[in-house]
Amino acid sequence: MAVPVAFFALFFAYPVTAIVGRGLKAEGAWQFGRIGEVLSRPDILDVLWFTTWQALASTALTLLIALPGAYVFARFDFPGKQVLRAVVTVPFVLPTVVVGTAFLALLGRGGLLDELWGVRLDTTVWAILLAHVFFNYAVVVRTVGGLWSQLDPRQEEAARVLGAGRFAAFRRVTLPALAPAVAAAALMVFLFTFTSFGVVQILGGPAYSTLEVEIYRQTAQLLDLPTAAVLTLMQFAAVGGILAVHAATVRRRERALKLVDPAQTSRRPRGAGQWALLGGVLLTALLLILLPLGVLVERSLDGSGGYGFGYYEALQSVGAGGSSTFLVPPLEAVGNSLRYALVATLIALVIGGLAAAALTRRAGRLVRGLDALLMLPLGVSAVTVGFGFLITLDKPPLDLRTSWILVPLAQALVGVPFVVRTMLPVLRAVGDRLREAAAVLGASPLRAWREVDLPLVRRAVLVAAGFAFAVSLGEFGATVFIARPDNPTLPVAVARLLGRSGELNYGQAMALSTILMLVCAVSLLLLERIRTDRSGEF
Repeated sequence: MAVPVAFFALFFAYPVTAIVGRGLKAEGAWQFGRIGEVLSRPDILDVLWFTTWQALASTALTLLIALPGAYVFARFDFPGKQVLRAVVTVPFVLPTVVVGTAFLALLGRGGLLDELWGVRLDTTVWAILLAHVFFNYAVVVRTVGGLWSQLDPRQEEAARVLGAGRFAAFRRVTLPALAPAVAAAALMVFLFTFTSFGVVQILGGPAYSTLEVEIYRQTAQLLDLPTAAVLTLMQFAAVGGILAVHAATVRRRERALKLVDPAQTSRRPRGAGQWALLGGVLLTALLLILLPLGVLVERSLDGSGGYGFGYYEALQSVGAGGSSTFLVPPLEAVGNSLRYALVATLIALVIGGLAAAALTRRAGRLVRGLDALLMLPLGVSAVTVGFGFLITLDKPPLDLRTSWILVPLAQALVGVPFVVRTMLPVLRAVGDRLREAAAVLGASPLRAWREVDLPLVRRAVLVAAGFAFAVSLGEFGATVFIARPDNPTLPVAVARLLGRSGELNYGQAMALSTILMLVCAVSLLLLERIRTDRSGEF
């Protein structure tokens, strides 16, 4: 536990505490009255209200659209199912900047809807809601569909035999069994949308601002640290409260379920109704997921002289078209992002692997406290973390302001929770008797781990590495503060290009977003291949 605790204390707790302290301290004394002052401001109340209701609306809309997809993937067997499962998961590993860019190309000025019908939805709440559904569709399909595929359908069939109608049998038998998975999926969607940054910043315009966007504005543009500190505390308290309520709700609803092999529950659709449901899900995937990604690629190729690779070629030069957005060719952001993400993945695997190993020991409150600590970076503003890095890691022996390692450290903070959640169930499934047998045969603890645990969790490690790499590659909130102008990452480069006017800047943003999308998609397809390897599942 020592290494993960030290890592989070130094690179998470210390920067966040320092930035909050600077905002709420004056002349060495805490000024808690500022909290009331900030929360009484009408503009801040509007931000809190919009953050909450758009998160609720996004969650409800995502569940409404994605639950039929979860059922189709759980119960139906059809050609191309594995490929389609990978495709619908691509948006989840995409950086939010890319998601915002894709919907800007579809719904914004000069976008597909604007060209066909003269309709623009950018700077409206509908663009934000649709982008959030696009981003979180796979969360519901994976979380709910995974459990749904293992529920024994004979339980619902028995209720039908006893006289219950199809809807009554679903409501009384299947829905209670799915309730924990639905609650978990709703929680994740709500958290992701409650802390939304890139999507709202690109699509919302000046009229809409979530807590995360407002923290960025107060910190980077207005330099109002007291307001930013109060908003950070509000976001942290809200996320903590949501997690606590969810944990209590899930514990009350947990019960023993009769689970079966997913292969026993999956079959080809029967009847017109099931084929219509499958067709509706496929059409949803086409319009909601493939269309925005396709429009993004099309816009990256559509230059002033016709279709071609002009925007991609312009990425190789500095100041193309008179632009001074970058000190280096924008294409260098690709190499920068890959290097940073690889280092961040290595850090996340070491920290997350050690933490997962500690959590398997079930050593009381201390270990449970570590479990909660690991999840905090997902609920605390990444903007606060990034700005905290700048104001705390600026003195020897940790003067890292000009060091390249600062970016991978910030990216690793969001990668560690994914590593822990991927490896923990597998480590807990390793029988203690195997380790004890190795010890009886003379193996040291280190050798027993190498010979017993590692072969069993190797696939989980690879999957964890893939997720850590994808989320590190797309991290934006903290990186936007600490990435140096001569070493931008892909998400930062896209945001800078979109922030400047001109057709060339817009086209280059589309090209960089397409490159980033392809890198994330390849990572995900490799994950799918690892997960479905014939040598076993975990």
